[in-house]
Amino acid sequence: MAGKSVKRVLSAMALSLVLAGSAHATELLNSSYDVARELFASLNPPFEKQWAQDNNGDKLTIKQSHAGSSRQALAILQGLKADVVTYNQVTDVQILHDKGNLIPADWQSRLPNHSSPFYSTMAFLVRKGNPKNIHNWSDLARSDVKLVFPNPKTSGNGRYTYLAAWGAADQADGGDEAKTKAFMTQFLKNVQVFDTGGRGATTSFAERGLGDVLISFESEVNNIRKQYPNEQFEVVVPKVDILAEFPVTWVDRNVKANGTEKAAKAYLNYLYSPQAQEIITSYYYRVNNPELMGKMKDKFPETKLFRVEDKFGSWKEAMSKHFASGGELDQLLAAGRS
Repeated sequence: MAGKSVKRVLSAMALSLVLAGSAHATELLNSSYDVARELFASLNPPFEKQWAQDNNGDKLTIKQSHAGSSRQALAILQGLKADVVTYNQVTDVQILHDKGNLIPADWQSRLPNHSSPFYSTMAFLVRKGNPKNIHNWSDLARSDVKLVFPNPKTSGNGRYTYLAAWGAADQADGGDEAKTKAFMTQFLKNVQVFDTGGRGATTSFAERGLGDVLISFESEVNNIRKQYPNEQFEVVVPKVDILAEFPVTWVDRNVKANGTEKAAKAYLNYLYSPQAQEIITSYYYRVNNPELMGKMKDKFPETKLFRVEDKFGSWKEAMSKHFASGGELDQLLAAGRS
């Protein structure tokens, strides 16, 4: 009798293991940029629910990894098995092809709008009442203004800020490079602290009280204003600004190894859906949906946006000329110290 009881217990255990195995679960890792935590905390649950409904109850869990996008890309090249990337700069995605052959060369053509489901631009967060009377890029080179933004060497956020300032000055100066360099020298000299990423810059400005102006993505400065209502920060969007694309892709080699290709592709396509686009705009990101944006004119001030490609030839050229060791950024910082 004892032997039969043991057999029944073992059979029940085997059956439970089989049933547990049939209740399939999928897990995705999204490698994202530093200040996207809250955005994806809102985007992920609706998709996880939708996935279960569309896939016979298959449980999907999306995990997030956040840091400066360049650091995130390096982590993947060093072995982080992220299924998808949602970054704030094209070069941080492109390097996954150039240095690791993890994605194909034509990755930008696989999803709409150059694989950018939303976009932003740079904006200024100023203190209550805008005491330094900040309205445009030219105001940021005054000797009485102190700035906070991330280091362009380590942050896509910081690179966009630098290129936006250069591009706006170039337009204002009629293409006179000597005048633009003089502006940029003073602009960089006014930086009180260079944090490694956008979240660190936010802490320096909002909690440590450093600087007169925080420069970050329009989405980020608006969310900071909401997070610190007692400070009564104000947002300024300059009249000329840069188009900041937020490129995404699935990491081909990883999704094949992880068996997550279907879920990864569905997840990124979901970011273009009406439901996701509504959530995205609630975090002050802009979208390529004229009807939706038309309803939000008060939320998104009009500004004339230029592309990196229009002013700098390409991201590759911009990176080589401005951010490589000994490039324009290093030279301008040295000039400001002399």
